[in-house]
Amino acid sequence: MFPSLFNKFKAGFKKAFGGLSGLFAKKIDPETLDALEEALYGADFGVETANEILEEIKKAYAKNKELHGADAAAIGKEILQKILEGAEGKFDPVPATRPEVIELVGVNGAGKTTTAAKLAYRLEQDGHKTVLGACDTFRAAANEQIAAWAKKLDLQLVASQHGGDAAAVAFDTVSAAKARNADFAILDTAGRLHTKSHLMDEVKKIGKAVAKVTDTAPRHRWLVIDGTLGSNSIEQARVFNEQFELTGLIVTKLDGSSRGGALVGIWRELQIPVYFVGLGEKPEDLQPFSTQNYIDAIFN
Repeated sequence: MFPSLFNKFKAGFKKAFGGLSGLFAKKIDPETLDALEEALYGADFGVETANEILEEIKKAYAKNKELHGADAAAIGKEILQKILEGAEGKFDPVPATRPEVIELVGVNGAGKTTTAAKLAYRLEQDGHKTVLGACDTFRAAANEQIAAWAKKLDLQLVASQHGGDAAAVAFDTVSAAKARNADFAILDTAGRLHTKSHLMDEVKKIGKAVAKVTDTAPRHRWLVIDGTLGSNSIEQARVFNEQFELTGLIVTKLDGSSRGGALVGIWRELQIPVYFVGLGEKPEDLQPFSTQNYIDAIFN
């Protein structure tokens, strides 16, 4: 059902890291080093990470003027492996309690609604029973969007009318999931600007509402980040983490980004694990984050 993880990462990151991978296929010389510097900064790994990789490659080149790109790539891989140690979210597909609640938060346009549907679909394909909650009652057409996905993928959905009480929808979703003995309840919340505290408070009400159904909820609160934003996503992650004590990240739209290194900066600064990444428009394009596949797709 789901394609090879590495092939998906490689295809998905073609735009994000295609130029970088091409440089590692060449013999290293001063011109290539300059191009590597530009590519590493452009990929938004962050200044600290880019500098570490560049400095080690430059040291190796100073010792060996015949240094090939494959050797430079090995240096980069080793550094990223050390930096990203622990960044791979370990999602246990067997819920500790039923239902296990996954709440998705983030700003408008990050892809929360489609991600919620794709995540439910993935869990269903793995044999789990899910219930989706359309808790984005604020955005026009949000209900219609998630309803269309639910119909397309044959998913159970709890929804309300536009402008309804999002916390009430969340309560009803978790209650329905509990009554139906579902494994997971997945809540799609309204997009909130991370700079607007009064809007963030609305999302907090959802957590209080579902806690009335099960005292372990929400077990997972994941921030959905638009991978095309690059380093700008770090500030989003910082503020949402302060407000909600995030347990993980989902990074979307990496297939259309030339700035796919931003998750490195988020992990390095905030130590929030990445659970899934979006590598395309299809339901199966939501893939579990694999540190090894991510690094191999960049440097191979």
